Amino acid sequence: MHSLNYKSRMEIHFMKTRQMFVLLPVVAILLGLSHRAVSQSLIDAPDPAPATVITASPLPDMKYTPPTGRTKANNYLFEAFGPYPAAGAAFSAGISQFTNSPPEWNQGMEGYSKRFGSYFGMAATEATTRYALATAFREDTMYYRCECNGFLPRSRHAVLSTFTARHGLDGHREFSVSSLLAPYAASTVGVYGWYPGRFGAKDAFRMGNYSLLTYMGGNVALEFLYGGPRSLLARMHLNNPHGSPDRGNDH
Repeated sequence: MHSLNYKSRMEIHFMKTRQMFVLLPVVAILLGLSHRAVSQSLIDAPDPAPATVITASPLPDMKYTPPTGRTKANNYLFEAFGPYPAAGAAFSAGISQFTNSPPEWNQGMEGYSKRFGSYFGMAATEATTRYALATAFREDTMYYRCECNGFLPRSRHAVLSTFTARHGLDGHREFSVSSLLAPYAASTVGVYGWYPGRFGAKDAFRMGNYSLLTYMGGNVALEFLYGGPRSLLARMHLNNPHGSPDRGNDH
């Protein structure tokens, strides 16, 4: 009984931790939007000296080159079956093993194998769904690092990139259907494919939320941790789970 109460307290602790991570992106969005509103007000203000516009520094290069089919395929394979989904599945399976969730899978190597396979399978399903929907809707869901400076603008860019994708030959950003639906499609497949029968739509929605947060965290990591083609991660071929080959611009 004591062990059960301890595991229940640990589950509550993990839930509170996840809720904290849910609030962080919301704060980043609000701060980023306020920064954008101030910038827009300065842009819309009348210019008393038109000559200053002529002498202003030129805007950064806003060119966009659509990725080739080979680049998108390589990113898909890395995101679906590479080391990151495997490591994430191993970590998540360890937590579920500790909390014995779901209890129907029991403990030991057999239980851990089921949990690992479940998380890895959902990660592969999520990447496959995102790639398939992006192809159907002509979306570029690769991550392009921000040309902006500062922690808040870059954080806002990383968060908003979770829900948007590039469209068209000019690479303008629009809401991404594939990025939003993929996590929930994967969790639904897992819940109705191999989870115990007591799991249902609410569980699929909850697990999809966690997957969406994980994807957002991956974007933040790509924004701040990427070290270029000569970095240690690049030499180990671990630097680009779903990012663009070159530094991009946000339109």
